[in-house]
Amino acid sequence: MHKLFKKKNQSNENLSDAAKHGSGGEATRPNDNAASTAETNGGSKVSHGSQPSTPAQPPRPRLVFHCQQAHGSPTGIISGFTNVKELYQKIADCYDIPVEEILFCTLNTHKVDMNRLLGGQIGLEDFIFAHIKGQPKEVEVTKSEDALGLTITDNGAGYAFIKRIKEGSIMDKVPFVAVGDHIEKIDGESLVGCRHFEVAKKLKEIPKGKTFLLRTVEPMKSGFSNIGPSSGGKKGGGSLGTGKQTLRLRSKGPATVEMPDDVVNVAVEKINGLLESFMGINDTELSQTIWEIGSKADNPHDFAMGMDNSDLKDFGFTDDFIFDLWGSISDAKSGRLNKVSEFNEQF
Repeated sequence: MHKLFKKKNQSNENLSDAAKHGSGGEATRPNDNAASTAETNGGSKVSHGSQPSTPAQPPRPRLVFHCQQAHGSPTGIISGFTNVKELYQKIADCYDIPVEEILFCTLNTHKVDMNRLLGGQIGLEDFIFAHIKGQPKEVEVTKSEDALGLTITDNGAGYAFIKRIKEGSIMDKVPFVAVGDHIEKIDGESLVGCRHFEVAKKLKEIPKGKTFLLRTVEPMKSGFSNIGPSSGGKKGGGSLGTGKQTLRLRSKGPATVEMPDDVVNVAVEKINGLLESFMGINDTELSQTIWEIGSKADNPHDFAMGMDNSDLKDFGFTDDFIFDLWGSISDAKSGRLNKVSEFNEQF
């Protein structure tokens, strides 16, 4: 029996009022005024000096997010994190579960929706759903073709999982393997802690014609239909054109609150698409890093030098691929990508 419903050590500090009073999984936003109001002792204070006392500075407001386990749970309140690993740890602490049980998170939906994955940024009004480890599965796969038909991503905290399965591919015909499954082992070799491009490389290196043993772990399925944010609340939905402030998570350095720029978001999405075509990986943080290097360059030579002088040189990008990346960055900086996006949205 999977011990995922253990809640005995949940902290009252982390559980929302809705959860404490048993109002189901429906979330309500915290009262911002109440959260940021400093307590005073109400007593009179006698000053013995001639200088007036300096008024106390109001505390900085906490960035607070609501969270649920995707298969159903009370609503938790999460704050005080600066990167994805810290976020996962906060969620684990809230629900008194090992952090290793969390596979990935989606925003504003409890479903295994790969278009709603939590990546490098979170809208300040987004609702977080944590997908927990469920049933492990082992299948034998014969690599009868050069490509298996998988697109792989990872959660930024050590778990790579299947983002997409190409229709009609080898993996599309393998029973029990599904989108959202964590790829845990290949022929007994653990892949926990590997990034998605490392897992993709191992799968690509399997010789054609070989049969290998694939072990995956599916996310726990929901038996509830009435969980999630209240229907009257605002939902972030996606990263493009929300007009809302976002919390950008970084692997190095503190998280920052930024106003989203549609031009930047379109460029990052375009770079992500190029990475997926070139390497079969999907990495918003990597795409953001490439954009930041390109945004400081004035020409393709400066961009190539910036890539060579960064940690990204280990990826071994070809000159042609660097040129394609620069084309997308240059289009974004000149506004051409944004115009194409606006045109497509009209139809």
